[in-house]
Formats: sequence, C-alpha cells, structure tokens
Amino acid sequence: MVESSAVNVLQRYRDYNTYLKELFGERVQKIPLDAGFSCPNRDGTLSDQGCIYCNTLGSGTGAWIRKKQPLDEQISTVQRIARKMYKAKLFIAYFQAFTNTYAPTPRLKTLYDQALSHPGMVGLAIGTRPDCVGQDVLELLQSYQEKYLVWIELGLQSSHDMTLRYINRGHDAACFEKSVYEAYAKGLNVCAHVILGLPGENRAMMLATARFLAQLPVKGIKIHLLYVVKDTPLARLYEKGTFQCLTQEEYYNLVADFLEVLPPGMIIQRLTAKPSLDELVAPFWTLDKQKNLSGLQRTLERRNIRQGRLYESRKCECVNVRT
Repeated sequence: MVESSAVNVLQRYRDYNTYLKELFGERVQKIPLDAGFSCPNRDGTLSDQGCIYCNTLGSGTGAWIRKKQPLDEQISTVQRIARKMYKAKLFIAYFQAFTNTYAPTPRLKTLYDQALSHPGMVGLAIGTRPDCVGQDVLELLQSYQEKYLVWIELGLQSSHDMTLRYINRGHDAACFEKSVYEAYAKGLNVCAHVILGLPGENRAMMLATARFLAQLPVKGIKIHLLYVVKDTPLARLYEKGTFQCLTQEEYYNLVADFLEVLPPGMIIQRLTAKPSLDELVAPFWTLDKQKNLSGLQRTLERRNIRQGRLYESRKCECVNVRT
C-alpha cells in the first residue's frame, strides 16, 4: 500500500477519506462500536464524575448502554447500512465509547479479534486515554499490524494542564506526550483528539495546542467543537450562564488557524462532529454536519488557507504550554 503526504488541492487539507482510498483503492467505512468498556475517570479510580463534557454514553453510540446490543450485531447492522448507502465493501472496526484499552489484555484481544473476524474488515481503530495504554496493550495492537491498518486514538483535548485540570481529564499533557512516543516506537499510527472552545481558552492557547501536536509523531488528528450535552457538568455551567459556546464563524476561523500550523502530511480525520439531537443542549448549528463542512471549506478558500502553510518544524517548547 502506497501512501501520499500531499494535501488535497480542492479541500486544502489532507483528509481521511482520501488517505483511505490511497491505501485500499476504494471507499472504507469506519464502524463505531460500543463494547461496554468503562473509564478510570468514571469508575472511581481517578474520579466518578468523568470529563465535564462527557455523559453516560462516553461519546459513543450507546449501543451497549442503551440496548445491550452485542458487538457482532452492532457490526452487522452498520455493515448492512453502509453496503446499501455507500456500496462499501471494506470496513474499520472503531472501538469508540469510553476507554477501549481499559481492561485486561486477554479481554481486549478477545474483543478485537471478534470485531476483525467479520467479512471485509481491513482495520482497527482504538479510542482511549493516554494514561490507559501500557506496553502490553501496545504490543497487542502491534501484533495486528501485519494484516490490518491499526490506529490508536488518544484523547488530549488541550496541551494546557490548567485546562485539563478544569475539565477533569485526570492526566496532564506530559502523559499524552509519553504515550505518543511509546506508541510511535511500536510503529503504531497515532491520532490525537482535541477540542476547541474549552472553558478559559483563547485563540492563542488553542493554537499552542496545535503547535504542541505539530512537533510530536502524531499521524492524524480529530478536531472537535465543545458542544453541550445533557446531564453533564458542562450543561450545568451553561445553564448558569458561566460558559458560552463558540459561534459558527468563530469555530470555522479557529479550525482554519489550527490547520495552518499543523504539518501538511498530518491526516485530518475529523473537522466537526454531529451530536445527537436528543442529547444536545447547545449550539444547535452543530447538527448540520454537511453545512458546517461546506462552511469550513468556504472559510479556507476565502482566507486562502492550506494545511501546513505556517508549519514550523522545531523542538516543542513544552514549558510554554504546561500552565
């Protein structure tokens, strides 16, 4: 499989779908899975509150929590829909909800093997926390690389320790950095998750997070807007009027600024997410994902911005972001 590091000329950034088509020659559909994992930030190990923006579904589909839907059924259902809607034949098993390395390694292997046993599976993506990735987990993921495309998705959210404390992440930026280098040493593809619009952060702080990531061996990134969902500490802050979400235009411009300082070859797996209507408190403009992607594209074109235009390769001055 041959990889290209070129930025998509039309979209002005290195998008995930193009990357997958370069690898496999056709569309590849990612299947979000809820395998019933917990999180040390919810089970009392670190905290029982979770991150301030996270509800009881753990940023997942709720397929296990709500329906107790078995893993095989989740996969078969999504595969059937994707084959009909997109003519997709190839799939990536994406363990999404909560912390998908937070279990004994034998159990992880059983679940990962189960997902990969389905027809058409060509990849494995594991969403987790940087403080829940030991050498045993990394070696397990490494063992799949001969046959499958493997990504480990690590939640950073912000490179500023004071922000991480405020949102109750339970780890610092140094923990993330260490985990990235350990995964990289095993040859794993690392995707970082970041959130724009976190309480107390301004444009300069958010761009510092972009520059922090730009100096690490991070191959991909997911950029999220901080939106408010029901039954979270963030929802209570919003209702009290002590937190305001970014406006649509603010978000578009921040994403553009963020992309500009990232390496041109970094794969942009997500620029915006679509929350569930029954969970969302604010802002409601997030519900139209395609409109937002179009709006982001127009912003990039209007400002003549391309991913990596202001990227500077240099040793990360991490002291400046550990505030």
